[in-house]
Amino acid sequence: MIPLATLYYLLCYAWQRLPEPAVLRATEATPFARPLELLAELLLRATSQLLRRGLPLAYAENEYAMSELRGRVELTPTLARGLLPQGRAVCRYDELSPDQPLHRLLAGTLSALGAHPALPLATRRALSQARRRLPAAVRDQVPTAAVFAALRRQRLTSAEQFLRHLCELIYATALPAPVAQGRGRFADFRRDERRMAQLFEQAVRNFYRREQRQYRVFTETIAWQAAAERPADLALLPTMLTDTTLDSPTRKIILDTKYYAAALRPRYDQPRLIAPHLYQLFAYLQNQRPSPGQALEGILLYPAAPAGADLRYTLGPHPVRVVTLDLHQPWPGIAADLLALVS
Repeated sequence: MIPLATLYYLLCYAWQRLPEPAVLRATEATPFARPLELLAELLLRATSQLLRRGLPLAYAENEYAMSELRGRVELTPTLARGLLPQGRAVCRYDELSPDQPLHRLLAGTLSALGAHPALPLATRRALSQARRRLPAAVRDQVPTAAVFAALRRQRLTSAEQFLRHLCELIYATALPAPVAQGRGRFADFRRDERRMAQLFEQAVRNFYRREQRQYRVFTETIAWQAAAERPADLALLPTMLTDTTLDSPTRKIILDTKYYAAALRPRYDQPRLIAPHLYQLFAYLQNQRPSPGQALEGILLYPAAPAGADLRYTLGPHPVRVVTLDLHQPWPGIAADLLALVS
């Protein structure tokens, strides 16, 4: 498994956040026994930064039975509850409040982790204390998939996006069961190839966006160079979406990241490249139409296998490399290898 210090860098690049020196020192000293402790530390720091800035206020809708009229009177519930003879009415009104969806999610995540048995006692106490520092108006929101889906539709700042990503990863890996049932458990998500593949892809793409200026970096939908007797049949072709495209006036690189334990697999007692990965990249290259004077090439990038690989081919007219990246080396070496790959 990759070191926690490297995991922290991947999380920061994937979520477009600058690594913090204090967290780096802590991860490199290896005080964390598991990734959950690292995530809890990141949550504590993000909460502290949010409180120092002050929780932003927004209008929240309230509905209460009141003796003084405020906002809009809701006649139907007022009459149904027989409030008029009591001199009261149900009123609906907007009020500036810190009780916003993201803050409620943060409060609920802090409360859940504050009682998590897999965390050290000191960390649980710090999480509970952080929850108490939030304004009393902020209610706990139990994390659910629906809550995260709603937040993804909101316009959030980069700091708020980082907090949402962090709470979502904690929910997905540390809180698979409702907290009220007391069945929360933590899986070391470094063993989850699907989750790590997504993290690795996002981190590599955002690394190139931040750390170099030679290429424009984006994901690209490639149109099939295909024809059909019935135009409607073309809509049935699968979508070709690159992990990362690096584009400059003279060079275009289609880079596909594959988070697999090895770039080669045994077949008939001989190591072979993973066929679907190569087929996919070749299809991307064959259906590309680069600009005049622009060289087109492809790269398959894997985490380092027990034995590193740097294989070079020409498939059709296009250069293709199959490369492994050693994630067990210190981060400066990882960064240098990534930059050298597209230099």
